[in-house]
This record gives sequence, structure tokens and C-alpha cells, in this order.
Amino acid sequence: MNSLELAWRIRRHGVEMTHLSGGSHIGSILSVADIVAVLYAGIANVRPEDPEWEDRDRVILSKGHAGASIYAALAERGFFDVEELRTHYSDGSRLSGHVSHKGVPGVDLSTGSLGHGLSVGAGMAYAAKKDGKAHRVFVILGDGECDEGSVWEAAMVANHYGLGNLVAIIDHNRMQSLDFCEDTIALHPFGDKWRAFGWNTIELDGHNHEALTAALEGCRGSDKPTVIIAETIKGKGISFMEQNILWHYRFPHEGEEYDGAVAELNAQRPLNGESVKASAR
Repeated sequence: MNSLELAWRIRRHGVEMTHLSGGSHIGSILSVADIVAVLYAGIANVRPEDPEWEDRDRVILSKGHAGASIYAALAERGFFDVEELRTHYSDGSRLSGHVSHKGVPGVDLSTGSLGHGLSVGAGMAYAAKKDGKAHRVFVILGDGECDEGSVWEAAMVANHYGLGNLVAIIDHNRMQSLDFCEDTIALHPFGDKWRAFGWNTIELDGHNHEALTAALEGCRGSDKPTVIIAETIKGKGISFMEQNILWHYRFPHEGEEYDGAVAELNAQRPLNGESVKASAR
């Protein structure tokens, strides 16, 4: 499955999962879908048949509230049955609202409390470097998450130890919780901050699969950590959700919201797509 098809499926599953569960964060799931799809369609070296393979690349979704995107990608890659996505966020399900590694094959770290993923990722990358391992560590962060001081402590550590095997990807949709990032704690000039911390810094369109792939391949073998600041649109793909902070917490309700979201996504389906028998009805 190519990354465009996988991104479409992540979005379609995300709408279904939040609709069924009444769960939040569909706006974030839609904004990060292309990043997750590019990683799992060909960049991340993982084995669905052997999730604990020692030499696998590690993928951490530090913005754990968009966990449905990871669950959908893992299910579509074959880590577990796609039908299980329908249990998301329900009592007794292992697919919690914020991503969990507990009993879920393919998830390397439980997250949700923001600001911790990069620290853990830096530790993983440092251990791999010390052990002479070739795998890489990818950490996906939210831009609002970068308000956390722990992110910048990890950035300093990664630069100090020359962790070229560490790649941070920031879903820069410019919104957080109930407001715009710049109205909460200003991040600008965002790229310059990362450069000042010694990181190889790449800024690109976070919905452009070719650009994402080129950046993720191009930084392989770097002698310093890489951050990709991916410019995205919150709610990407569904017109009434795009750039609308309402959809950080709201879920698509039965009726025109759900029907409208599905209709818009169906109209965007890649031409070579196969039928989605997954969680989508």
C-alpha cells in the first residue's frame, strides 16, 4: 500500500473511530495523518510479524492524543486486525484514547502527558549509538507541545551527544487545545530555535509525501539530530474541520457532521484504493 492510500485510510478510520467512541482530537488525527502514513508506508523499518524485533526503528507519537492515527496505521500494516479499531476508546479495549503500548503490538511508548516523547526518544537513540546499532528513532511531536521545557532539555542532550539517529517530526498545525499556538506561547522563529540548539533543521509542507520522504531519507547518516518542521492544517481533508479549533475536542456527531465528513473523504479517495472493510462502514 502506498503512502497516499495509507493516509486516506488513517483519516477514514479516524473519523469512524472518534464517531463511534465519542472521542476527541479528530483535528489532530487529520493533520498528522500524512506524516504517519509516510513513516509506516516505507520509511520506518518495522516487521508486523515480529513487533519486538530488536533492530526495528522506533516510532514514538509524543502527541499521544492523536493515537488513533497510529492505531490505524499499525492495523493497516498488519500488526493487528483492522476490525479491532472499532473498539477504540471503549470500556475494556486495549486501544485507549491516548496511545498505549500496553498489549498493543507495534507501539513503542505510551504517551499523552505532553513533553516526554523526545526525552525518551533521545535516550533510545543514545543507547542505540552506544551499542553500535543501525536503527533510527522517530519522534512525532505537536507544535504546542514544544511549550514544554523538557522538549528543549532533550534537544540539548541530543545535540550534545551527536544523535544523528534521532529524527523529530513536528506536526506544525499552529493550533493547540483551545487557541492558536502564537496566542498561547509564541514559537516564532521556530526553525531558528532548533538551529540554535544545533539540530539539522528542515521545514516543509507536512502534507507533501514526496517532500516528507526525501527529508526522511536525506537525513539518514547525519552526524547530528534532525528536526522536520512539517507545516500542516488542523482538520486536513474535511472542509468544515480545517483550521477550526472546535475540532480539537469535538467528535463527528451522527447526522450531517458524520455524513459530511465521510462524503468529503470518499471524494478524495486515491484512484488505486482498495475497499476499506476496516472500521469504516
